[in-house]
Amino acid sequence: MAITAWRAGSIALAGFALDSLIEIYASVVVIWQLTDRGKERERLALRLIGGAFFLLAFYLLVQSALAWVSGARPAPSQAGMVWLLATVVAMLLLAWGKLTVGRALGNVVLVTESRVTLIDAALAAAVLLGVALNALFGWWWSDPLAGMVIVAYGVAEGRAAWRTELKDTGSQR
Repeated sequence: MAITAWRAGSIALAGFALDSLIEIYASVVVIWQLTDRGKERERLALRLIGGAFFLLAFYLLVQSALAWVSGARPAPSQAGMVWLLATVVAMLLLAWGKLTVGRALGNVVLVTESRVTLIDAALAAAVLLGVALNALFGWWWSDPLAGMVIVAYGVAEGRAAWRTELKDTGSQR
């Protein structure tokens, strides 16, 4: 995906590639957390996942702003659109599975991490729309706009992960 993003000059596709790395990172955090169900490890895991959401939102905000200012015109990417469509379907199924298992186990970290997978699906759908509008109508601005949709969601989910941590551990700030 990174090569496709680079060839097309697409900020949205590059953001999606970064989100995929964050998805892998969050999954590793969950596996690490599952090896010790202590509250301190759970608290740190939620902070790490929340931080990943914030980093994704920051990256997309900066890159989208740069694209708008520079007027960068991404090229159409058929391969990117096919990959994104397959990803939307796969990530929705995976998010549902993680949420179901997390609830069954009573594991707040796995439930929270399922939202990372859901944001991956939302990002893929938004990027697909942006890339498709650029390919079909030449609307170059739809590419950075697709990134902005995910910025709002990433901030909201990052805050939700940190609030879950505060509520579940009884901390006051």
